[in-house]
Amino acid sequence: MARFSRLDVYQTIRHVPVVPVFYHADADVCREVLGACYRAGIRAFEFTNRGDFAHELFAELAKSTARDFPDLVLGAGTLLEAGTASLYIQSGANFIVGPSFHESIARTCNRRKVAYMPGCGTLTEISTAEEFGVEIIKAFPGDTLGPGFVKAVKGPMPWTSIMVTGGVEPTKESLSTWFQAGVTAVGIGSQLFPKDVLKNRQFDQIETKAKEVIAILQELSVVS
Repeated sequence: MARFSRLDVYQTIRHVPVVPVFYHADADVCREVLGACYRAGIRAFEFTNRGDFAHELFAELAKSTARDFPDLVLGAGTLLEAGTASLYIQSGANFIVGPSFHESIARTCNRRKVAYMPGCGTLTEISTAEEFGVEIIKAFPGDTLGPGFVKAVKGPMPWTSIMVTGGVEPTKESLSTWFQAGVTAVGIGSQLFPKDVLKNRQFDQIETKAKEVIAILQELSVVS
């Protein structure tokens, strides 16, 4: 069961508007990455459902996160059906993310009052998701849609809150471009977790890079 209410999840993401997106099959690597991000000041983290038995690994991480990083909001991503979303919610997911919107997942999350942030690529998809109670939509794939898409959405729909994933780099230029376009938060994946860094277990480099991202966001006055 989720440790945080969905309102707390949304507030956490708004306060520190960067959500790392990560998967690794090794539980120890995952714990080290979580710790590095937590020490850097990140407070929401998306573990993606990418490999076999990923839900079992997530359950382990949810338990250790509750013990070692009690104010870190851990969620599950890359979910495409209600059954898998239910499995992750039962395993302790505080929010659910997907590359696309599904009514069945929205209903499941609403039933359990768990935050749902689906991927949307058109105004119709965004509007439909909001009708089903979605508070923050995920603009995906961000590298294809671009900052111009966010600006276009915010014109006729200024109430829409957008987290962009894909195409976000941990640099001042990239982050300032997206936030100036109007995003509420950004999701960053491989740019924060280079394969060679993970292979060499250089977790201090991940912490350093995450701190740099937080510092940039503070400079942009989007961290509260």
